[in-house]
Amino acid sequence: MLVSTKEMLTAAQAGHYAVGAFNVENLEFVMAVVRAAEEKRSPVILQTTPGTIKYASLDYFSSMVHTAASRAHVPIALHLDHGDGFDRCIQAIRAGYTSVMIDGSHVPFEENVALTSSVTKVAQAIDLPVEAELGKVGGKEDDGPAVKGESPYTDPEQAVEFVARTHCTSLAIGIGTAHGVYKGTPHIEQGILKEIRSKLEIPLVLHGTSGVPDDQVKEAINNGICKVNYATELRQAFTRGFMGYMASNPSCFDPKKPSKNGMQEIMAVVESHMDNLDSTNKA
Repeated sequence: MLVSTKEMLTAAQAGHYAVGAFNVENLEFVMAVVRAAEEKRSPVILQTTPGTIKYASLDYFSSMVHTAASRAHVPIALHLDHGDGFDRCIQAIRAGYTSVMIDGSHVPFEENVALTSSVTKVAQAIDLPVEAELGKVGGKEDDGPAVKGESPYTDPEQAVEFVARTHCTSLAIGIGTAHGVYKGTPHIEQGILKEIRSKLEIPLVLHGTSGVPDDQVKEAINNGICKVNYATELRQAFTRGFMGYMASNPSCFDPKKPSKNGMQEIMAVVESHMDNLDSTNKA
């Protein structure tokens, strides 16, 4: 069943667990993530970035996820990840997405407030949740610039002002994680997270979680995170399964066969994260 992230994250926050938000790249990703959620009886968020949408389209992904949700027995949300402008968010809403993220983290504070507010004003009218970002998650998301030369951490006092002025319904915060592949061991600044949590009531979101040790993620959930994003790990898992099959079966010309291996690898990753997020059996 297709639902919004609002009810999912409200339940997660009250229950002291987190919902996994998994970036899907094609049909196989959609099927694998939903199957994992069914196996674990877990709520799940499927999300797409602007880069993925350029590969196909909002309508393609919306149709796939709506079909999957209509057959599933667990709550499924369809989310626009890192929406790169007002127009993209409105297009996603019109395409049937059940929540959107507007990412103004790469512009100055006042511009971020104005951009985020422009989206929330529209979304509020139809009770659709809007995730925003304040502070900087390092690395690269799709073709966006890497963050250099400034503090990546979200300022707790500024976060209070930002939420009050924009009316976003969840907030992605910069606490030390980064998009893409980590070159060293990542470190979440739990102290900053706890301070932000003490000042805000809305759900908090952790981006750039692929490769972050499970114990750090678990601690972040205990400190107030209730939505956790994963993308890179799923890409790696699918490619590992696909290429592994082709290495053993180089004459194969049926893409369904290596894709099935890729899907199994994705399912294993997603199921493991659902256990760590404590969303298993929360559907």
